[in-house]
Amino acid sequence: MTLANKHINRRSFLKVSALAGGGMVLSFSWLAGCKPTAKEELLALPKEWFELNSYIKIGENGTVTLFSANPEFGSNVITSMPMILAEELDVDWKKVMVEQADFFPVRFERQFTGGSQGIRQGWTPLRTAGATARQMLVNAAAQTWQVPAEEITTEAGTIIHKASNKKAGYGEMASLASTLGVPEEVKLKEIKDFKIIGNSKKNVEGLKIVMGKPLFAIDHKVEGMLYAAIVHPPGFGMKLKAFDGASVKSMPGVKDVFSIKVFNDDYERNFFDTATFDEMVAIVGNSTWEVLNAKKALKVDWEKAPESSFAVDARGNKITIKVPAGLENSADHKAKMTEYSQKPGNILRRDGDPEAAFKKAAKILERTYTAPFLAHNTMEPLNCFAHVTADQAVIYGPTQAPEFIMGTLSNRLGLPKEKIQINLARMGGGFGRRAYSHQMVEAALISQKVNAPIKMTYTREDDMTSGVYRPTYSATYRAALDENNNLTAFHVKAGGIPETPIAPNRFPAGAIDNYLAEGWEISSNITIGAFRAPRSNFIASAEQSFLDELAEEMGKDPIAFRLELLDRAKTNPVGEKNDYDAGRYAGVLELVREKSKWDSPEPNVHRGVSAYFCHNSYVAEVLDIEIQNSKPVVKNVIAAVDCGIVVNPDAAANMGEGAIVDGIGNAFFGDLPFKVGVPEKTNFDKYRMIRQMESPKSIEVHFVKNDIDPTGLGEPLFPPVFAALANSLYKATGRRYYDQPFAPQLEMQNLTM
Repeated sequence: MTLANKHINRRSFLKVSALAGGGMVLSFSWLAGCKPTAKEELLALPKEWFELNSYIKIGENGTVTLFSANPEFGSNVITSMPMILAEELDVDWKKVMVEQADFFPVRFERQFTGGSQGIRQGWTPLRTAGATARQMLVNAAAQTWQVPAEEITTEAGTIIHKASNKKAGYGEMASLASTLGVPEEVKLKEIKDFKIIGNSKKNVEGLKIVMGKPLFAIDHKVEGMLYAAIVHPPGFGMKLKAFDGASVKSMPGVKDVFSIKVFNDDYERNFFDTATFDEMVAIVGNSTWEVLNAKKALKVDWEKAPESSFAVDARGNKITIKVPAGLENSADHKAKMTEYSQKPGNILRRDGDPEAAFKKAAKILERTYTAPFLAHNTMEPLNCFAHVTADQAVIYGPTQAPEFIMGTLSNRLGLPKEKIQINLARMGGGFGRRAYSHQMVEAALISQKVNAPIKMTYTREDDMTSGVYRPTYSATYRAALDENNNLTAFHVKAGGIPETPIAPNRFPAGAIDNYLAEGWEISSNITIGAFRAPRSNFIASAEQSFLDELAEEMGKDPIAFRLELLDRAKTNPVGEKNDYDAGRYAGVLELVREKSKWDSPEPNVHRGVSAYFCHNSYVAEVLDIEIQNSKPVVKNVIAAVDCGIVVNPDAAANMGEGAIVDGIGNAFFGDLPFKVGVPEKTNFDKYRMIRQMESPKSIEVHFVKNDIDPTGLGEPLFPPVFAALANSLYKATGRRYYDQPFAPQLEMQNLTM
């Protein structure tokens, strides 16, 4: 039995007898509660916490409401995180209601959905929250029945004392429990005793979604609300010069036209204060249709932006970001990346003497891989509702990271943080894009200016042409082979605009005596940011494509070759900084080999394999392609995943399926080129997305079963699929694919998509 010692006081675990008929509210700060801060010890508890915090609410009839703190964008944390609470609370899931909590930074240290960290970081604190609430209910029953608490058990929301044959529902003891002290130490369940965790539960918002209930900020309406649109520069490296507001103010429904500036000049931005254009024009009117018509008619002059810089507090590291001037072109990007790939880079890791090994090599295999800028293209364009008055602000919109925009809002609006409330809407996709919430500042400034509630909505063109993008990358891999075709050295040099994708201590580092990793970067004024498995989504595709070609050059089976390297990393590793577990890595390869029947593929099926470690999880994938009527058809994808304990298996598999489809679509079609600073694809008529008929005919997601605490899942299945597709295409067409997207190259081979 695991013991959880919290050392918390009543400020960390709030108990309020507040429900009619004697209910109980147990509000638990699930991160701060396990490690209280001085701030929590001193702050007074406002009444609003009962409505806005993450808490367990128990009614007198035994109904339990669990509040989910993290924003929801489709990863289904709104179901899986309450499942963890419910497991340790030992309640009947059928009697559980789940609600989305709003943002309240005093009570939560991490109301952030991203980095595949929600379940991983909430695992022990959420379990502790549920177990503590259960123990308090048990203690209440022990006092009522005058029996030892150790003799009492619970089951599905019922408190039981077998010796006296007494039973009570949680609701009957909730009122008394709320008056008792919080236990310093509680017992967590043994994993073998889990009844909810590990058993699939339906999405708690599924019915609302299919019925079209207003879960999204874009659905939100209030009395007297106005509508807003923004007009930003058409290209990167440009800024606002002047505009003629009078030209549209007389149009039907238009209330006002003015410019807004996102950041104060002296504001030190945080890591997620990314906004492509600091200054833009806002149009406010009576309806979305009317402001969009005015937007088309507005006369605006733009000019080239000079070189600039701004200060950033990057998670405690003070840096200065320099933004170069100029109007950039994709053709120039390619030339620059080729130039940089041939120069010495910054050495990130060196094992042994790779230079000497390459000089002695009997054969050297060298390949370069590239990938373009990518747009996020969430189905729901950026939008936000804001109502700002002289003394308070209410913001309602889709954001992955409300805590990161709160300081910006406070600074820009001139309001203290406690006067700003961010309410969390369900997001129509995130993928890292909504970690950057500049649209909340824009909407708030517009509301403040017109002194009215407003809803601002980006058009698809606004969304696609104002960033934030996945960077463009290039990676060159080299392998040295001796006269017996043995691998003697490995070298990777990778970079991008404006960042390098290399994680130098990941596989195959640690598996090769002579290893060298170099990185380089090219500055740019094109705004980039997190994009589903940042950096990993490219470097995995390049690395795993190269390993496949290297295995072929050495005359080895692709899976067997990877397992050989991992065996070396496990039994006799090189270096001490390797950040992966070679045994778990090998485990997913062995599982995918078994589940895919790797050694006996179906006739006319061409298969590729890929495996990668990121976000603390391990994934291997096998992808099968058939050529049908001169068209490559993705028939099957089989994935093996080691992410520790899986809380909600069906939802986890669904998330994996989505990542795989998304990856295949980006690998085939994803591309956002620039010409004189202007994105050349501004909507889905040109920016090609995967279609339903192009998705795999079958996807299987298999999980390694173990008792390891959960690790990341939202992102790890995404990076491997790029190379699995490239490797299977090679088997099908006889051509290696070094540059993404693949579809244009297929067309050159008279294959269609």
